[in-house]
Amino acid sequence: MQRVRAASVDVGEDRAGSIEHGLVVLLGIGATDTATDGERLAAKISSLRIFDDGSGKLQHSVGDAGGSVLVVPQFTLYGDIHRGRRPDFTAAAPPEAGRRLYDAFCGVLRASGLTVATGVFGAAMHVLIDADGPVTIVISTDRWSEGEV
Repeated sequence: MQRVRAASVDVGEDRAGSIEHGLVVLLGIGATDTATDGERLAAKISSLRIFDDGSGKLQHSVGDAGGSVLVVPQFTLYGDIHRGRRPDFTAAAPPEAGRRLYDAFCGVLRASGLTVATGVFGAAMHVLIDADGPVTIVISTDRWSEGEV
């Protein structure tokens, strides 16, 4: 996840999605991820206080700051490079499950009141990110306890 001044994603000559001020979420979905993981992750992202309050403190969430979210499906985040020189993507969710969980994740963000733009699942995309800060945070649901959000 990265705080941005602006971001966009193009597929070929077409603009698939763009935002001004807000967050870009490069969403990797693993083979063992569930809808509950996505719901918890969306709740965490929508409430993280990583936007400046005007006095130099990170006190505002993306919604508080009037920002939007661009969610880009990114199965390559699950690339395992421990052996050989070609990444192994077997830990990524199969395409059907990945698409379903990606769509559900975006739906949860929208239901929280955020404006959400998206990339195109399964497409080759050109992503432009104008990082703000930069503030970049890696979030994984793999080690979350049952009640954590």
